[in-house]
Amino acid sequence: MKNSLNQISRTKMFLFLYLLLAPLLHQKLAAGITFDPPQSTISGTITDINGLPLGGVTIRVQSTNRGTISDMDGTYSIQAGPNDLLVFSIVGFRTLEVPNDGRNTINVQMEEDVTQLGEVILNAGYYTVSEKERTGSIATIKSEIMEKQPVANPLAAMQGHLSGVNIVQNTGVPGGSFSVEVRGRNFLNGVTDPLYIVDGVPYGSQSLAAPRVSTEIIGDISPLNAINPNDIESIEVLKDADATAIYGSRGANGVVLITTKKGKAGKTRFDAHLSTTLSGVSNFLDLMNSQQYLEIRREGIDNDGLTPLLENPALDGFWPDITVWDNNRYTDWQKELIGGTAYRQNAQLSISGGNELTQFLVSGGYLKETTVFPGDANYRKASLNSNLTHRSNNGKFKINFSSSYTREDNRLPGADFTQQAYSLEPNAPALFDEEGNLNWENNTWDNPLAALEEEFVAATNTIISNATLSYAVAPNLELKSSLGFTRYRLDSYVTNPNTARNPGLGLTPQNFSNLTTNASERESWIVEPQLNWKKHWDRLSLDVLVGTTFQQESSNQIVLRGRGFPNNGLIKNLAAAQSLEIFSTSDADYRYSALFGRINLKLYDRYILNLTGRRDGSSRFGPGRQFGNFGAVGLAWIFSRETLFKESSFLSHGKLRGSYGITGSDNIGDYRYLDTYNVSGESYAGTTLLEPSGIFNPQFGWEANRKLEAALELGFFNDRVFLNTSWYRNRSSNQLVGIPLAATTGFSQLTGNFDAVVENTGFEVDLRTVNVRSKQFEWSTTLNLTVPKNKLVEFDDLESSTFANRYVIGEPLTIVKLYNALGVNPETGIYEFEDYDGDGEVSNPGDLEWIEDLAPKWYGGMGNTFTLGNLSLDVFFQFKKQRAYNAVRFDATPGFRGNVPVALLDRWQQPGDIATYQRSSSGFTTVEDLGGRQQSSNAAVSDASFLRLRNIALNYKLPTMENRLDINVYLQGQNLWTLTNYYGPDPEQPSSTRLPPLRQLTLGLQISF
Repeated sequence: MKNSLNQISRTKMFLFLYLLLAPLLHQKLAAGITFDPPQSTISGTITDINGLPLGGVTIRVQSTNRGTISDMDGTYSIQAGPNDLLVFSIVGFRTLEVPNDGRNTINVQMEEDVTQLGEVILNAGYYTVSEKERTGSIATIKSEIMEKQPVANPLAAMQGHLSGVNIVQNTGVPGGSFSVEVRGRNFLNGVTDPLYIVDGVPYGSQSLAAPRVSTEIIGDISPLNAINPNDIESIEVLKDADATAIYGSRGANGVVLITTKKGKAGKTRFDAHLSTTLSGVSNFLDLMNSQQYLEIRREGIDNDGLTPLLENPALDGFWPDITVWDNNRYTDWQKELIGGTAYRQNAQLSISGGNELTQFLVSGGYLKETTVFPGDANYRKASLNSNLTHRSNNGKFKINFSSSYTREDNRLPGADFTQQAYSLEPNAPALFDEEGNLNWENNTWDNPLAALEEEFVAATNTIISNATLSYAVAPNLELKSSLGFTRYRLDSYVTNPNTARNPGLGLTPQNFSNLTTNASERESWIVEPQLNWKKHWDRLSLDVLVGTTFQQESSNQIVLRGRGFPNNGLIKNLAAAQSLEIFSTSDADYRYSALFGRINLKLYDRYILNLTGRRDGSSRFGPGRQFGNFGAVGLAWIFSRETLFKESSFLSHGKLRGSYGITGSDNIGDYRYLDTYNVSGESYAGTTLLEPSGIFNPQFGWEANRKLEAALELGFFNDRVFLNTSWYRNRSSNQLVGIPLAATTGFSQLTGNFDAVVENTGFEVDLRTVNVRSKQFEWSTTLNLTVPKNKLVEFDDLESSTFANRYVIGEPLTIVKLYNALGVNPETGIYEFEDYDGDGEVSNPGDLEWIEDLAPKWYGGMGNTFTLGNLSLDVFFQFKKQRAYNAVRFDATPGFRGNVPVALLDRWQQPGDIATYQRSSSGFTTVEDLGGRQQSSNAAVSDASFLRLRNIALNYKLPTMENRLDINVYLQGQNLWTLTNYYGPDPEQPSSTRLPPLRQLTLGLQISF
């Protein structure tokens, strides 16, 4: 009976399982007897509406998971059945679905989709965001724009292209530095450098150059020279709190994200770029000729009552230009010393390719650039860059590895010839004697080419490497870690042999020749584990990111000078020096850790909330002050996605966005809160002496920068007209500055927080339009404009502080306080100035009350791109409204020894004259001369606004050959033309001691196969 019941139970269970699994078994059996359609290879070529090949197009068989990517020449091949549907897609073009219909060849033409702005992905650092859905302020420049500029530093390629980013080139000498400000100057300590991130790795932009070695020729040396512009895919600049707060204390001055190029799936691709550049000074000053110069020289000597002394040969050393040198001789020293042609040869080679799972890129570059100076000085740079990307078959595991190495060798003369080119007497002697040796004209002058006897050499080695690993532990959860390492080493020296000085001084290698060296290095590593969770519901999307940062940076520097060598042949060997002097030595460690997070909430695909936060820890602060909290909130409303506007043919995009948050800064250097000592280099009784350099102060803390922004974005006519406007206000407080101390303390200052508030406000406009678009011709325009304003809002007890001479509440930090020039007294011929304090005398500082602001009032750029078939023309103008020091700052009194601008001929000569410049003077007597005061007056500042043709590029692409060989020929120009009323060498870099930015013309060839 029991067995029968068990049998009945098993039968019922079998029937139940059969009924449950029957449908599935039926499907399996049916599938088993259904044969797949035969597969064949489909191939073809993909082009745009102009017939140009499209590489990187994804081709997918809709009914399967099979897919491929087109090669750079637009060709592809894929396995598909006769009834399959092929889907072609790429960002910026309309997705195309094409039925196979049994064909073996399918050529397609894809149309651009100007409404796909939302698919343009921007790098925001720890995450990516589409341009249409971003809540923060992010400016970007792509490789397509940078490749059209013949520059060696990526900062040069950015000039004028990005709103809110003011970049100034400090010198035209190769290997020089740039000044960068993102939305103005925030802090009293003058530090404006943004944070640079290269492929996820922080990269120190601070120069390690030693002033004793490089000041005379190049100033600071930019570490960013090590980054090859040809290796860059894009540069994003994060500006507001929403974009920068996730970087915490490091993002107070903005963040610059540099992303290098990666390999693309497809056949192995070879790309070669070869170019030659000719460069020269774009503007020479209108200086006096010999007749004009000697006229005012003699007039000055006569005005001072010294004319009879010209007959005394013993005094010829005071005025050899009048009594010794040939008065009929004339040399244009600008053309002689800075009028040469600089040459740049640039070669780039890259190899890239891969499949859907693994892509690679390896590129190398070599650059050699000479100078406009006499001699054979040159700058050489060799770089190697590699990138490897891989993902597993199931797509869960991904890895990206990138590395770059750059070697730079800069060999220059010991000094910049620019100042001598502007000031050397026009009748000065010949540079060489009849035997080809340096001419010292009986020791009556200092031959400028003696600087070629000196040698400045700077060798840098830079390594940047990064590895990013990620694993999808769940469908919506990704674990990622980024690891990075950078190493920057600078070894530089300058020789100063006795042969670079006038032989009349009697100097020898033993008593004068010297070598100054600088050996410096900076290393940094960073590890950033992250966890990212994404979830999408019908009406809601949520993106959560949490992570932590561990970073350590170490730096060291030693500056030495050896003096007295047996001969100049041993001058580069410090061991041969008679004496060795240690100017400075430093060794610093910086540790930084942080916890950061982001929550992004999107509702109905049009309401967006973005929350970011970071808790930073820095070794630069004392106990109890080492941690700071920073964060931001960003909001966006894409109102064009509301029902009211969805069917609009006029408005294609509309968005309101705003943000508020706090970032900070620990940009004060290391060990400032400790008692610190320097090795003085002196000794007492055989014991090395230490001198105190810093006072213990553990109380100072983080600077804070509170950022507020509101913006409106509008797109019209399918985004053919796109306008982005934004207003911002940044308020920086708790300023970290050196508080001046009384000399009796033995210290000049104490690092601490000052109760001062600096405010930056501004308005930014970005406009891009597609003016004409047809199959044969296209014309597009870009325009950016920035109107910034900086002011000191608060400063407790400013009037009684030592900062009273530099700052004024309600005025910008960039002001200079000057005398108010009233012109030349018609009766005395002497400059006059306003007596502000009414004490009957014009003096410093009581009468330095005239205020001039040297920051730009507005700046921007405008570019136009014209495309006709295979021919394209890009024209970009940069403009800036500003005031700057003019030539009066350097020369205000006619008659002094040394050439001056022709404008100084308009000088006072007799009572009743109305003149611009005062009476001539020799400079050798106590006769009243107020030229120095005039140089510190408002007469030395004038309009320096300019409109500059920053870049022009003409490119012709030859039709693709049968062997898939692509050839592009291009002609590029940089700084070709400038419209300005500025009275000086160059309005962009108004200095008489530095070589201005050069005009450049480049001819290049690009070959790809």
